[in-house]
Amino acid sequence: TSIGDEAFGNCTSLTSVTIPDSVTSIGDGAFSACASLTAITVDPQNSFYSSVNGVLFDESQTTLVQYPGGLDGSYAIPDTVTIIEDSAFDTCTNLTIVAIPKSVTSIGNSAFFSCTSLTNIAIPNSVTSIGDWAFLSCSRLTSVAIPDSVSTINDEAFGYCTSLTHVTVPDSITDITGYMFYACYSLTNVVIPSSVTSIEDDAFAGCTSLASVYFGGNAPTFGSGVFDGETNATAYYLPGTTGWGNFSTNAGIPTVLWNPLIQTDGGFGVRNNQFGFNIAGTTNIPIVVEACPNLANPVWTPLQALNLTNGLFYFSEPFQPNSPGRFYRISSP
Repeated sequence: TSIGDEAFGNCTSLTSVTIPDSVTSIGDGAFSACASLTAITVDPQNSFYSSVNGVLFDESQTTLVQYPGGLDGSYAIPDTVTIIEDSAFDTCTNLTIVAIPKSVTSIGNSAFFSCTSLTNIAIPNSVTSIGDWAFLSCSRLTSVAIPDSVSTINDEAFGYCTSLTHVTVPDSITDITGYMFYACYSLTNVVIPSSVTSIEDDAFAGCTSLASVYFGGNAPTFGSGVFDGETNATAYYLPGTTGWGNFSTNAGIPTVLWNPLIQTDGGFGVRNNQFGFNIAGTTNIPIVVEACPNLANPVWTPLQALNLTNGLFYFSEPFQPNSPGRFYRISSP
């Protein structure tokens, strides 16, 4: 009647499983890391579980319990699913793409642990929580979009995602938990919104390529070793925010005021068929100049990335007299 947690975990030669109608309970990761498993079949008379194309669900197919580790390629989760169970895709090393529908609200602990062929994941704005180790050791994951609906990201959720290069934390998050991005060796830039008030132990430790951390609000409280191992990282903070006096001592990385400003002085306007303006701010801060044609439906296009050498830069581009409008802004890289 019951199959316990990890009961068949790491049975690497197991190819198929048949679950009889007597089974009423299946534990977390019962069939995780079964690298040759291609099909889980449930007796149609079972009142608690079901299977579709070899994938194990609860009876109502609202919880995805286990995806067979031997399947490869891509997989679209059915839109009946609201919960991706703990260890559901654990060590599915040949899985390259997973489409998560807008019905899903929760991604469980170790849900995609060590999915080493997974290159990107789009988390829909229905998801509110991401469990411990959810994407731990997804070593080829280069990008992940975390929507504002997510209010909880648990410990080491993206640890050892060694190909991840850029992260924007959603402004629904107040706490960056311990080891959340631990040893993400390729991570270069992080944007942290004003909603974040605390960063726990070793959250970015071992991120050896980290160069820039952009804070949108006041300095958060820090655990130990938050930025251990980053020798070149710099924290950038905005004018009017507070708490940065002791930041370098507490966090172990230097702080710089990020304050670029487009100046509407004598350099602003059209010259020699070029439209341009001066940008002033703290010396050597990194910036990106962006433009869009319509603020009612803004699509911002990066025009130039640079460091504000000597605290001043003159930006220009060809004048566009036939354009209905042209709007500019400065953002972080």
